[in-house]
Formats: sequence, C-alpha cells, structure tokens
Amino acid sequence: MYDHIGLKVRDLAASLKFYRAALKSLGHVVGSSDDSGAGLGPKDAPALWLYPDADARGGAHVAFRAESRAAVDGFHREGINAGGRDNGGAGLREDYGAGYYAAFLLDPDGHNVEAVYME
Repeated sequence: MYDHIGLKVRDLAASLKFYRAALKSLGHVVGSSDDSGAGLGPKDAPALWLYPDADARGGAHVAFRAESRAAVDGFHREGINAGGRDNGGAGLREDYGAGYYAAFLLDPDGHNVEAVYME
C-alpha cells in the first residue's frame, strides 16, 4: 500500500545508529545515506527515509513486519542497545489480535516504532 515513509529527525547520525541496529533483525539495511538523509529497508529497496530537521518532534507510529518472534526480540534488544527507549517489551498483545506478538520502542526523537509478528 505504501511506497515509503519519511520521518524528520533532529540528529541524523543518532537516528541512523538506532534504526540500523533495531531493524537489522528484520532484514533491513541502509540503502542510501548522505547529509540530506538516509534510507533503510530491504536490500535495494529503502522505504523508511530519515530527514534531518533541527525542529523535529516525535509523534509518528511506524510498525514493521517481522518474520518471527526472535526477530521481534532482536529488534527490541538491539534498539535499546542503540539508544532507543522501551515503550513495551516483546510479547503477545492479544487485545490487538490473536497471535499478535510485538515490541515497541521510542526512537531518539520520540517516534513510536514497533516490530510485529503475526502467528
């Protein structure tokens, strides 16, 4: 449905460090990066774009599909290690749907980032 998503970030380097680590277990890599922004996604298909903006304010919610519970666990663990803040540890969220396994992090700008695996 969506071609790409763009997020404004205050510190491109800090955000790139966070997203590179958090999205690694989901199979995402940096596809493009320079002073004007960075794109991450599956190899050769960046779909999440980070744009530097000194006035950026968090508030977006972006959810990434994971291929396993282990990938969701890795997203949460590595995202925390790279400067993200816990916004809901990995686990079942049955109130969202049967078999909905997810984890939530706040990125360096306060965007709510989720990894979800549907069983």
